Amino acid sequence: MATTNSLTTSYSGEFAGQYISAALLSGSTLDNGLITVKPNIKFQEVIKKVASDDIVKDSTCDFDPTSTLTLTERIITPTNQQVNLQLCKKDFQNDWDAISMGYSAFDSLPTSFADFLIGHVSSKVAQRTEQSIWNGAAATAGQFGGFKELMLADADVTDIGAVGGGVNSGNVIAQLGAVIDAVGSSLYTSDDLFIYVSQNVARAYVRALGGFATNVGAAGINSDGTQWYTGGTLSFDGVKLAVANGLADNTMVAAEKTNLYFGTGLLSDQNEVKVIDMADIDGSQNVRIVMRFTAGVQYGIGSDIVLYS
Repeated sequence: MATTNSLTTSYSGEFAGQYISAALLSGSTLDNGLITVKPNIKFQEVIKKVASDDIVKDSTCDFDPTSTLTLTERIITPTNQQVNLQLCKKDFQNDWDAISMGYSAFDSLPTSFADFLIGHVSSKVAQRTEQSIWNGAAATAGQFGGFKELMLADADVTDIGAVGGGVNSGNVIAQLGAVIDAVGSSLYTSDDLFIYVSQNVARAYVRALGGFATNVGAAGINSDGTQWYTGGTLSFDGVKLAVANGLADNTMVAAEKTNLYFGTGLLSDQNEVKVIDMADIDGSQNVRIVMRFTAGVQYGIGSDIVLYS
């Protein structure tokens, strides 16, 4: 009798959390810790932020509670999402064999072919999540409302219109300056402040500092041209820049990292990861992968955010 090796694997609830975490949190924004993650939201969570006026007063003999604390609340409600995917085993077997024999650039070896397939799907989920975090539209299937959609709908957010024709090496300094100038004085001194920029803005800035803009030496920083930049950190006027791969071109957001939240439920009973080997069911070489999880974003104080779009 022939031997059948079944790939069928099932994880649910908190046991699926490690796979869901790998899928959701490995995108660049979350993997680099550029925003705050709330990992255990079952349904929704209230984000509370406290703002105060000048609470220090001249001393008196009486109790004089004239200072005010303002409590603002916004609700983060992760949406239910799923992956239903069918793959043919033979399309991935060569890659898996190469990894298992050591002929691969991967540093870690999945313990099974099933885990290898889950890892492949997880990378795709991470890419989609990265896009939704910044540019997602709640009305679009497979996405959740991203930061840009939320900010455009909030009158408290300072919205700066983007320059016509897009950001390039010739105008990027001025455009970054416009964002910084719109940041409040108390926010500007925060160690937690970032300017999140799209890829094209980051590239334009690197080229500008490499000598491709006015008021910069012909060979740029240290006469190195664009070779001065090797993928490290960037800053502008003392504020850290963070490349947010999910941002659409010509978009920037100035905000504190602790004011931007990503919510999911890694311990939720609704989490599910399944690898179903269809050979056990219909004799085919197909594998079905099922993932169910939640994801969403929210911010705390809109008045502490500058949007350039």
